[in-house]
Amino acid sequence: MPTDTQSTPARADASTRLPAGGAIVIATLLVSAFVVILNETAMNVAISTLVADPVLGIDERAAQWLTTAFLLTMAIVIPTTGWLMARFSTRSLYLVAMGAFVAGTLLAGVAPSFPLLLLGRVVQASGTAVVFPLLMTTVMRLVPPARRGAFMGTISLVMSVAPALGPTVSGAILQFASWRWIFLGVAPLAIAMLLTGARTLRGGDVQQPPRLDVVSIPLAGLGFGGLVYGLSLIGAEGLPAWQLPTALAIGVLGLVAFVLRQVRLQRTDDALLDLRTFRHPLFTAAVTVMMIAMAAMFGTLILLPLILQDSLGLEPLQVGLITLPGALLTGLLGPVVGRLYDRWGPRPLVIPGALVVLAALVLYTQLATTTPWWMVLLMQMVLSLGFALTFPPLFTVSLGALPKHLYGHGSAVLSTVQQVAGAAGTAAFVTIMATRQGQLVDTGVPSGDALLEGARLAFMGAAALWVLGVIATLRLRKPADDVPDEPEHRDAAAAPAAAADGATPAPAAPAP
Repeated sequence: MPTDTQSTPARADASTRLPAGGAIVIATLLVSAFVVILNETAMNVAISTLVADPVLGIDERAAQWLTTAFLLTMAIVIPTTGWLMARFSTRSLYLVAMGAFVAGTLLAGVAPSFPLLLLGRVVQASGTAVVFPLLMTTVMRLVPPARRGAFMGTISLVMSVAPALGPTVSGAILQFASWRWIFLGVAPLAIAMLLTGARTLRGGDVQQPPRLDVVSIPLAGLGFGGLVYGLSLIGAEGLPAWQLPTALAIGVLGLVAFVLRQVRLQRTDDALLDLRTFRHPLFTAAVTVMMIAMAAMFGTLILLPLILQDSLGLEPLQVGLITLPGALLTGLLGPVVGRLYDRWGPRPLVIPGALVVLAALVLYTQLATTTPWWMVLLMQMVLSLGFALTFPPLFTVSLGALPKHLYGHGSAVLSTVQQVAGAAGTAAFVTIMATRQGQLVDTGVPSGDALLEGARLAFMGAAALWVLGVIATLRLRKPADDVPDEPEHRDAAAAPAAAADGATPAPAAPAP
């Protein structure tokens, strides 16, 4: 099969070998990322249970803040991770992040009141926000270019399967136990990973630590936090008229101010989030496709439980089980797709994958109250197949298109885009669905039928938007094995990149 790769094949064993200790470092970060991301969507099916708990004494709007506050914290912390990874060693950053996740999980599990439960979620999110960018950056530093696709395929397993499994696991827990076990059940595994990381990761010297710009941090909070919060308000009922436009305005203005300040700080390499990543066309193209894909995936994940419960009358556990096969399919295919990327490059995978996603979104527009559950299951599996073919190449192309000194900032940009795109997709899907549902209910259409009609309209919009994603995939190709650093970074890049990750550098590859 023809290839679109620009790089030469693996020339010797040394060029495909992980550094000594690299495998245990990556394995530790992979499992940790799975644990923390699993908890991100755990609240999706627990809202009604929390509202019914007399100890908490909350309504649905307050309960929704457990998800909103989590996303807000992620949106504020993630843009800082590029600076954090340049300033601190992998071991130090990992221990702080997982320590925060463990503390937040235990606090949420034993919280005697709603404010403490909410605080636990915020502390959880502050740790979660660091782990995933840390994982991606470490893989790029330790894994030779010839094997990055396979490792990014495993990362896509974590990214896709963990959010989908969250509702399944929490639904099963709620069927037999208290909501507190959503947190207490995962705490032992999180503690085990914290102890494993403390034992296996080693610190290293941090080269040329950047200056912390204290103005950029509040601007990032106002920009990304305000935008995510404003998007989360879209479709909500009973809000003051000023709240939504004010939140969105603060977010947009804060984001513009943040971007302008980063552009100025980049001249001295002091940016909190280095936006020179977007000077690389392959990175920009891959991020564009990923942004649309994330919006579609998160929008589908938020609508599907509503459709299955309110329109098709299924129980929370049944809803979770319907999403499980698709998640498993994505997980099983991720490493396989990654290895195929290493052989063929992105186009033979991403273009068919994008077309499969488009077909799945079109299928969702045909949902009806008479649609059997197994048909919804098949639709979800088709969508998962498309994402399984798409995400590993996108991750590998995007970060592989960057020079080494921008890996951390590229990972931070990718994670930030995921959060904002997920919030935007959720807001768009919910707004379209709720608006159409309200119009139909006013004409006498039953609520479940009206919700389904609104959901179909949302899927039509997603399918139309995804056409742009299909077009963008045509610009993708496999980046060169070694993207040259800018002149001011070449000396720093010559130092062993694995020092901060606690791994011994791999032997140099022989000349071709």
